[in-house]
Amino acid sequence: RGEGWANPTCRRTQRGVEGGVMTSVGDELPLAHIKRIVKTKLTELMNELGPDKSGKAQDGYVQKEALLAFGEAAKIFIHCLTHTSNDICRDGRRQTISVDDVFRAVEELEFAEFTEPLKLALEAFKKDAAAKTAKKTDAANRKRKATEDTADGDDGEEGGDD
Repeated sequence: RGEGWANPTCRRTQRGVEGGVMTSVGDELPLAHIKRIVKTKLTELMNELGPDKSGKAQDGYVQKEALLAFGEAAKIFIHCLTHTSNDICRDGRRQTISVDDVFRAVEELEFAEFTEPLKLALEAFKKDAAAKTAKKTDAANRKRKATEDTADGDDGEEGGDD
């Protein structure tokens, strides 16, 4: 392992590649998601530049081919990260890739500066998911309680008629 992911002789980049083109079918990333991610970052970058000469916020534009290139680059990176994570997992004699395997793979692929932001994003995701789960559970409990209260109320009325 130790070879850089960008190294053209790296076995990770050569797997699944035929004639320089990824051969996996059905793993295309949704173009709308890519566009949203790119446009969000581009807007952030353009806002850092400040307004144009007329005082308007500057707009950044992206060609459709550029979006496709972003998508293909992201797909290739995901494939490489998956392969490296799997290697780390197998070195540990396990079959299931863990989040720690992914973090180690990010570092091994020489993207260590992204490890901390990834950990923070994962924690934020976990908190958000826990909050959504708690909200759904609370709503289900309220609904169940309301149903039980209604059922108890109906039983009481029937018993009062006798």
